Amino acid sequence: MIVDLNSRYGLNPAHSEVVEACKIIEPCNTLDMGCSNGRNAVYLGQLGFNVTAIDTNVGAIDMLQSIINEESINNIKAQVYDINNANLGEDYGFISCTVTLMFIDPARADTIIANMHQRTLAGGYNLIVCAMSTEEHPCPAPFPFTMKTGQLREAYEGWELIKYNEDVGTMHNGAKLQFATLLARKPR
Repeated sequence: MIVDLNSRYGLNPAHSEVVEACKIIEPCNTLDMGCSNGRNAVYLGQLGFNVTAIDTNVGAIDMLQSIINEESINNIKAQVYDINNANLGEDYGFISCTVTLMFIDPARADTIIANMHQRTLAGGYNLIVCAMSTEEHPCPAPFPFTMKTGQLREAYEGWELIKYNEDVGTMHNGAKLQFATLLARKPR
């Protein structure tokens, strides 16, 4: 039985899209982009994924590292890394990037996604959940970057789209926000 480490350490549960993706993705070398304090990384690690968890927030990485040390976890590496660099050094079978791209430098968006493509193994998966701003649903939060209608789908042309939607959801504070959600598989 898996112990709920997320609850034990006061982390939010893993993102629902990560949980869903794990129903079809076998454990592999995985990158958690913008991991914050590790809610997805810890979940993935417990399922047997070898996780590299990156974030620009030193405090969040330190918190995740303390969980790794406390639990003697050997399949999660926590690293401080600025996603804007778009210079990932390894290849992965699964790259997860949930509610992270909204905080990037907008001028780097295409380069970051291209780097994700480049560093995904043939037959591997990318999961992205990103806020949108459209005429019907302008983004109420002042994020530096938001997706436009169809932008994420276009960025993954040629990949197999396992899931794609641009649905409106309600945030914990009641605000309505539209998200582009994609799970795509790279051609073999």
